[in-house]
Amino acid sequence: MKKNFPFLLLLGFLAACSSSKPSPEVVAVAKAVASQAPSEYTPHIDEVRKQFAPDKRVALFDVKAYSNVLTGETNLPAAKAALLERLRSAGITYQDSIQVLPQAELNGNHYAVVTLSVANLRSEPKHPAELATQATMGTPLRVWKQKSGWYLVQTPDQYLAWVDGSGIKLMDQTAFTAWQKGEKLLYTNPYGFAYATPDTKGATVSDLVYGDVLVLKTQTKGFYEVAFPDGRTGFVSAPEVEKYNKWASTRQPTEQNLVETSKRLLGLPYLWGGTSFKGVDCSGFTKTVYFMNGLVLPRDASQQVHIGELIDTQSGFQNLKPGDLLFFGSPAKDGKPERVVHVGMWIGNNEFIHSAGRVRINSMDPAAPNHDASELKRFLRAKRISPQATLIDLRTASLFQ
Repeated sequence: MKKNFPFLLLLGFLAACSSSKPSPEVVAVAKAVASQAPSEYTPHIDEVRKQFAPDKRVALFDVKAYSNVLTGETNLPAAKAALLERLRSAGITYQDSIQVLPQAELNGNHYAVVTLSVANLRSEPKHPAELATQATMGTPLRVWKQKSGWYLVQTPDQYLAWVDGSGIKLMDQTAFTAWQKGEKLLYTNPYGFAYATPDTKGATVSDLVYGDVLVLKTQTKGFYEVAFPDGRTGFVSAPEVEKYNKWASTRQPTEQNLVETSKRLLGLPYLWGGTSFKGVDCSGFTKTVYFMNGLVLPRDASQQVHIGELIDTQSGFQNLKPGDLLFFGSPAKDGKPERVVHVGMWIGNNEFIHSAGRVRINSMDPAAPNHDASELKRFLRAKRISPQATLIDLRTASLFQ
């Protein structure tokens, strides 16, 4: 094709300068040149990305065109099919080298379950990378690919991130189904331990946080014997756990319960990417509060802002109810889009609770001693979250079953 001629000429010249197959460096240069050149493929790729994967945090569509070769990967078969159909309809020829995940190298292990009290999920497959989110023990994960002992996984709230393989148990469909069928216990203390024997003074098997899920094996006096996803066993003090089905069925996300739950987290340290009792960021805090009341919110503040009912705050905060989410940031201006960078929860009496340095309560009232002038200045809007607006209602969903 005429548009690809400069690229092909360059590639041919570089190949001719070598007595063998072009080196990786030569190929990289050629790709860089091709990626900078206008492409008739780019508008179609961009349109499909906007349609199927507008938020790369929850959907993967990393596709490019080099000459007439489509390369990259996606976890959305429908997106690839839509792109190829668009190109065919436009009369554009192509060579298809797009990989549809899950990766073949996983050998059918397309599922995983978290085996640590809290697993850290990162933006890249390495420990120094940004902490993107966390997942508590027993959380089921979808596995898409692996790299150097790390796995690209997707959490139940659809968040994509990398986890160290030592923090999960890989499973095929059969093993995952068997795990899901086990009767579950949910840990309900903020923090504690599973023990090697039914004795709280003995050796520990693992630490535990609120939300950890284990399989019930047997019940002894004052303890439950439990199974971990990776096959370990231990004993948990009976008053610290509840049968998951009972816990889920008794969740009542009322105004009072949301406020009471939020205050159980007061003083927790701020942790970028944190969503557990070991530390929370702003959206991890609101997410944890709602989870403890049976509802699963999107991961980030910039995602949470798109759910629920908008509350009128033009003339003040009198229309807010406890449990409403408050969003903060910078409005759209001078051609720049709005940026939502912080979220908190209204608790009444002109006060809201949020994670900023630590989980704390501040007031929107300038006369109050705990007034937060900086947050009031960057307040954007408030949303009321109904169970129907959330991603998952644990009272009806079978997340751990």
